[in-house]
Amino acid sequence: MYKVFVNDKPIILTTIEEPETYFKNFNLKLVKLNRIIRELMATDLQEVRFIHKNEDKLLKKFLKKLPNVIAGGGKVYNDNGDVLFIYRNDKWDLPKGKIEGVESIEETAIREVMEETGVAGLEIIKPLETTYHIFKRNGRYKIKITYWFEMKTSFSGDLYAQEFEGITKVAWLNPEQIKEALKNSYANIKLLI
Repeated sequence: MYKVFVNDKPIILTTIEEPETYFKNFNLKLVKLNRIIRELMATDLQEVRFIHKNEDKLLKKFLKKLPNVIAGGGKVYNDNGDVLFIYRNDKWDLPKGKIEGVESIEETAIREVMEETGVAGLEIIKPLETTYHIFKRNGRYKIKITYWFEMKTSFSGDLYAQEFEGITKVAWLNPEQIKEALKNSYANIKLLI
């Protein structure tokens, strides 16, 4: 099973068809994705489920339905165990961004964290869950695939918000502050935290 978010509403990719209640089932092979996205956003449906019999092909077949944007990002811990957050588009988020040129996804994640926050000395500890969300740019829907990494740093310098990317705040948040921030965050970020 995979979850792909449209805002905070999930599209569930699954092999199991269940009786419809607060959601609708669709055959992944036959689905008209643009129409389903509009329906999901304009109605009180809580989610939609795309069904395919072969679990190994679920994600691959779905990702062919829209252009893909590949991104890397970080859940960064400092020496105090606080997590690095950014505030962008009136929501708390983790730093991330699109891959450039021939860089590896790990290089992308480190570069994006540094550019968006000013934090240096980043070390990747381990990969985290990959997240998927659909967004609209220039009138077209796209799927952003974000590869996340847990990172650590001993950086203690000033934080820098990359304003031209729409970031207005950068902050190290402790567990209590994270709980509060997640009330105004994205579903994908809640999964990672």
